Amino acid sequence: ASQLSFSIATMKSVIFAAAVASAAAFAPAQTGARSTSLNAFTAADLPGALAPMGFFDPLGFAKKADEATLKRYREAEVTHGRVAMLAVIGFLVGEAVEGSSFLFDASISGPAISHPGQVPGGWDALIIAGIGFAELQRAKTGWVDPADVKFDQAGALNSDYYPGDIGFDPLGLKPDDAEELDIMITKELQNGRLAML
Repeated sequence: ASQLSFSIATMKSVIFAAAVASAAAFAPAQTGARSTSLNAFTAADLPGALAPMGFFDPLGFAKKADEATLKRYREAEVTHGRVAMLAVIGFLVGEAVEGSSFLFDASISGPAISHPGQVPGGWDALIIAGIGFAELQRAKTGWVDPADVKFDQAGALNSDYYPGDIGFDPLGLKPDDAEELDIMITKELQNGRLAML
């Protein structure tokens, strides 16, 4: 009985922590005038805030950050959100096609969390190579060449780079209008935040 009550208490704690952490995913848009220039990068101008929370930064990271640091924070948030969204899709698809996929003679089965360990040897290297190529392209697009940066400014982003805008838009979905772009960025951030949870 004590083990059951401990498990229930732990589950409630995890649910509570997830609910508190998810508040950032529902932070409100700024009211009043704001810049929509992609190069204007201050906490007040960042897309990604929705009602009822507003700009959610309870620990004050954005207040303490300069423009370069704020851009790196946003780059990390966008990147991790995109990876999380792909992972969620991977889990859903993996569960849906279990045992019926044409890949690997439909031999991969069980919960999606166990699927990577069932993938035949050699595929891991291919996946890692693909990830490495994507990261290299992202680094070439967004980051200053390490040879051109002082040792104390490692990880500097290009001054004309907007976090997450790596130029990959094969379907032409990126709007030309700055306000529509802010709305699309906010949607991507919110979905990424939810997926990270």
